[in-house]
Amino acid sequence: MISSMSGAVSAINGFETKMGVTSNNVANSQTDGFKKSRADLKEGETGGVEVEITQVNTPGPVVTVEENGVTVEKEMSNVDLAEEIPQTIVAETGYEANLKILKTEDEMLGTLLDIVG
Repeated sequence: MISSMSGAVSAINGFETKMGVTSNNVANSQTDGFKKSRADLKEGETGGVEVEITQVNTPGPVVTVEENGVTVEKEMSNVDLAEEIPQTIVAETGYEANLKILKTEDEMLGTLLDIVG
């Protein structure tokens, strides 16, 4: 029972990191040349959740702007909000599901202690 609690805590930390990475992407979506990152959750060697963060180096759209009377091309951010918003939903749902696991484990331990005590 305790190992499932540590697994849930590990997953909560992983989803928290995923949400942080996605939030950073959204916050920088209008920053010229910003490259988004991805947080991928995977099973660790000990059974917990590990997070692998990678930068996505695909080019952003190039726009032509005029600065000080000179026309220049600028690469915009490669963040696509249509990809990022679903990632926040995935992270939030995973976070909530693992909180429910912890709550259920806590209730079961409390019941067990009441029976034994």
